[in-house]
Amino acid sequence: MHASATLLVELLTEELPPKGLRRLSEAFANGLADGLRQRNYLGPDAAVVVFATPRRLAVSISDVRAVAPDSEVVDKLMPAKVARDATGRVTEALAKKLAGLGRSHLATDTLDATDGSDAIYVASDGRADYVYLKSLAKGLPLRRGLEESLDEAVEALPIAKVMSYAGAGGYYNDRKFVRPAHRLIALHGVDEVDLNVLGLKAGRVTDGHRFLGRADLHIASADAYEPTLEAEGKVIASFAKRRANIKTALEQASERARVIMPDALLDEVTALVEWPAVYAGSFDRAFLEVPQECLILTMQQNQKYFALADDSGALRHRFLLVSNLRCEDPSAIIQGNERVLRARLADAKFFYDQDRRQRLESRLPRLAGVVYHNKLGSQLDRVARLRVIAASIAGGLGADKTLADRAAHLAKADLVTEMVGEFPELQGLMGRYYALHDGEPAMVADAIEQHYRPRFAGDALPATPVATAAALADKIEALAGMFGIGNAPTGDKDPFGLRRAALGVLRILIEGRVALPLDALVDAGFRAFAGVPGVQDARAEVHTFMLERLRGYLRDQGYTANHVDAVLSMRPVRMDNVPGQMLAVKAFAALPEAESLASANKRITNILRKSGDEAAPAVDRALLNEGAEHDLYAAVQSLLPVVHGHVHRGDYTEALRVLASARALVDRFFDDVMVMADDRALRANRLALLRGLAEAMNQVADISKLAV
Repeated sequence: MHASATLLVELLTEELPPKGLRRLSEAFANGLADGLRQRNYLGPDAAVVVFATPRRLAVSISDVRAVAPDSEVVDKLMPAKVARDATGRVTEALAKKLAGLGRSHLATDTLDATDGSDAIYVASDGRADYVYLKSLAKGLPLRRGLEESLDEAVEALPIAKVMSYAGAGGYYNDRKFVRPAHRLIALHGVDEVDLNVLGLKAGRVTDGHRFLGRADLHIASADAYEPTLEAEGKVIASFAKRRANIKTALEQASERARVIMPDALLDEVTALVEWPAVYAGSFDRAFLEVPQECLILTMQQNQKYFALADDSGALRHRFLLVSNLRCEDPSAIIQGNERVLRARLADAKFFYDQDRRQRLESRLPRLAGVVYHNKLGSQLDRVARLRVIAASIAGGLGADKTLADRAAHLAKADLVTEMVGEFPELQGLMGRYYALHDGEPAMVADAIEQHYRPRFAGDALPATPVATAAALADKIEALAGMFGIGNAPTGDKDPFGLRRAALGVLRILIEGRVALPLDALVDAGFRAFAGVPGVQDARAEVHTFMLERLRGYLRDQGYTANHVDAVLSMRPVRMDNVPGQMLAVKAFAALPEAESLASANKRITNILRKSGDEAAPAVDRALLNEGAEHDLYAAVQSLLPVVHGHVHRGDYTEALRVLASARALVDRFFDDVMVMADDRALRANRLALLRGLAEAMNQVADISKLAV
């Protein structure tokens, strides 16, 4: 076997889950490489190449050693005082220990002996002297390290549910993997690595494409794997290469139309084919009367087709499909797919036509039979709460309360339509179409669709005040209800999407510059649950939960933990002011005075906390004995109105810049004045002065959090 060569490992299986193939293959390759790296089999030029097709997980790693290098091993044997008796001689305990390790010849009274690569010596571990044995461990051959690493990589794969199956020639389902595995290749250069994984003995034989390639395909060497599969097996083994080929072929077949090509669909189609071919089909123009979102979803979700649109975004009556068969005459493939799509689109058109025969409002009674939560009632109960919250919010937004109420009234009606029953992803969107068909105001129809926004990171916000009222109501109601019955998220579990709801509220308030206090919104949410049995007052918990989501949001914006703590420790309620406060804190932290003032503020906070309620109600100027006291008092009196003015105008950066001018006076005060004087009146007066200073310093943020 060569000293260093490319390693190839392939598991040939039944068809793997297409939606998880990319993640599965990367985990397999990286897990195997990490295991070999930890065992020191990878050279400095090792590079990992991931392969994945519907029926195989494979990885190629260059610069892999045939034998791991020898490594120095140090064993901590026992305390030195246990290894020697009172006379300094080696104890029986150490002698037995060394004998068990085959190192009896190192048992000398000096406890310092060397024999070849072995050595025994005494050294301190920082607390006591210990006897250590240093030896050279011979490197293991690749077979052993690879088998261990492969077992670990297979065990750690992100498999939601494993399959149990019988191995070759077996009768019992004693094997477990994501799909039954049939063959294993392990090649180091041109040589086979003798190992056994999942009950499979490694070799060099794989299978090509089920219909176009050769079965029992022999791989001459690890480096020949990819070209051999492509040339003789009609398999493009690289997921990335196959995906790029499909994308190029789709664009070439589009005939200058825009291909609607979501990444998730492209990944899934790539995971379904080994030798892709792109063909174009068409459907009856009459189906274009159905909302194009329905048609696109039907094509993507049911058939894995790619829809085509013109430059304006209007859907064309053509589609592209990715087949696993390349042939001279694809007409049979195209016609077969057109027939299947025609039936799917006919279903969509039927649902759409049937739904429009009944007004949205007339569907509302059916929501009484749709359970929202067994402790919170039905969807109809929820609609009643949404109306209360939306109307309350609308006033603060300057939105039309009547329209906001109407939007909340109809927001969930499309949940009981045929189209949403078939495609839940269309909820809200279909409500908009049906509301417009019913003659509802456009602002109401838009709010029905947009009340789910933002649905994910980067999603658009609701565009109008009416839609904003409905969207905030939807999310606040969910937070209040679920926290009220004790269903707060725990760990990584969030079955009701409350983290997403909280972040949605924050994004609307912050990015939409909505001047509504967060506590008022939370109050409105809990008021809507008045009289609902079992819903407890959890307003404080919801507020805290929202601030924690805000913490993550701000960290993602690039602010440091100290910057964020300075603002959030004040428990802000006006989220629209937070961006300005964060910018001000960041600018203040860069000033040369910042560290000194932050430390002083921290000192003031500690003094006031420890003093309890000793501070006087107000500063008595007659008790200001020291010059530093007089100067600081005068500064506080002049700074407070200026800082108040800047804060009132939202100019937080300038407010903190003004505070920075007081640094010298604050430093002098602490140098010259004993705050906790023995005289009680004097002490109370100085504490009152510090309380006023703290008020001036902490209007924008708690700058003590910036102290290092």
